[in-house]
Amino acid sequence: MNSAKTIFEKSKPGHIAYSLPKIDVEAKSADEILPKHLLADSDVNLPELSEGEVVRHFTELSTKSHGVDSGFYPLGSCTMKYNVKVNEDIAQISNFANLHPHMPEGASQGALELQYNLQQQLAEITGMDAITLQPVAGAHGELTGIMLIDAYHKNKGNNKKTILVPDSAHGTNPATASMVGYDVVQVSSNERGLVDINSLKEALNDDVAALMLTNPNTLGLFEEDILEIAELVHEVGGLLYYDGANTNAIMGISRPGDMGFDVVHLNLHKTFGTPHGGGGPGSGPVGVKEELVEFMPTPTVIKENGQFKLDYNRPKTIGKVHSFYGNFGVNLRAYSYILALGGEGLKQVSEDAVLNANYLMERLKKHFTLPFDRVCMHEFVLSGKDLKDYGVKTLDIAKGLLDYGYHPPTVYFPLIVEEALMVEPTETESKQTLDNFADAMGELVEISKNNNEQVLTAPHTTVVGRLDEASAARKPVVVHEE
Repeated sequence: MNSAKTIFEKSKPGHIAYSLPKIDVEAKSADEILPKHLLADSDVNLPELSEGEVVRHFTELSTKSHGVDSGFYPLGSCTMKYNVKVNEDIAQISNFANLHPHMPEGASQGALELQYNLQQQLAEITGMDAITLQPVAGAHGELTGIMLIDAYHKNKGNNKKTILVPDSAHGTNPATASMVGYDVVQVSSNERGLVDINSLKEALNDDVAALMLTNPNTLGLFEEDILEIAELVHEVGGLLYYDGANTNAIMGISRPGDMGFDVVHLNLHKTFGTPHGGGGPGSGPVGVKEELVEFMPTPTVIKENGQFKLDYNRPKTIGKVHSFYGNFGVNLRAYSYILALGGEGLKQVSEDAVLNANYLMERLKKHFTLPFDRVCMHEFVLSGKDLKDYGVKTLDIAKGLLDYGYHPPTVYFPLIVEEALMVEPTETESKQTLDNFADAMGELVEISKNNNEQVLTAPHTTVVGRLDEASAARKPVVVHEE
């Protein structure tokens, strides 16, 4: 079948995808233009196709991928919401899109004003005193935040060596702490899925630099004891770090700064309507309370005498964490999103996300075990452990969902839930979509009980069959052709 062929297999000698005008200047050979060490010794063997054939090939490939524009994407903890296209149009306005990063400040006032305003907006949303837009991913924001905490403690003459993380934390939390040079100590969850206060007290001492926490947590539950947690951490001279992955549940309702957090990162590519996935680009702004402002990355955008400028005058800065000033196009999309919705609109986003999650949770708990059967926030975690009686695992359910046209939820995370399925529907999905998804999940459970072979061999309708992702990651087969 032609559609299954690679572009090299479709190649035919003599087919050309471009046409250049006849050269009207003196021609030079390649070795006169380029250094010899940059020239290939032999034919690079590029495929030969017409322009139409190239366009059709890659358009066809694009239809085989799954994204928020092609189907429901309930990937827990990732907030894969539909991205409204007006933000894409605004990001393509030529005055923004064609602005060179080396333009002088006087000729970039519009872009600098936008960045400044976005900093102010995000500070208000999070309850922080200052924001840097330099970090370009959630994990990058985490790294920046922990570097700020490290600089803060060292400036005070403290050599704290420990960072606490909950047992339900995102995997990037302990990885980030380790990268900055800290030892990581785990704090247990209690029977309600929240931070166990006694476990926290046992772990706290004068060596603790910070507790990394997201609220609501990775189980989709709001940390009801957050004020006490903040007080306990601050009593030993530690700081509270907010992982902003779950901010979609609380906008306009509660703010990390009011909960006692000292540092926060946000994911503009999750919460604020910018594209998410495909490896980037992203944006992970970091906010801080006043006592950490002097350590922020340089430059930051400030307003002085009615003009906007880049401020490099921070002697105690941790330095640059990204070239120029972050991913401007992503920040622009988020700015458009915030302006379009306003404060009340952002609040409604969170309320609708929480409503959708609780509705879907109530439907799905009829088919799966619900480890923490209580009102959730923007996401919830199911367990497929009972399906093991029929020889079916959570991974099999995930593969089976592909045959229904849905991207599977996050599986096997958080680690504290056996056979976990973490579902986040977001606010952009309709009740009909949620009902159809719930019906598909219920049908897969019934098939698992009566004809598990169909689920164990899924997917059947996708371009490729079941892949062994674990072996592919741990034992990659890299083919090199001379």
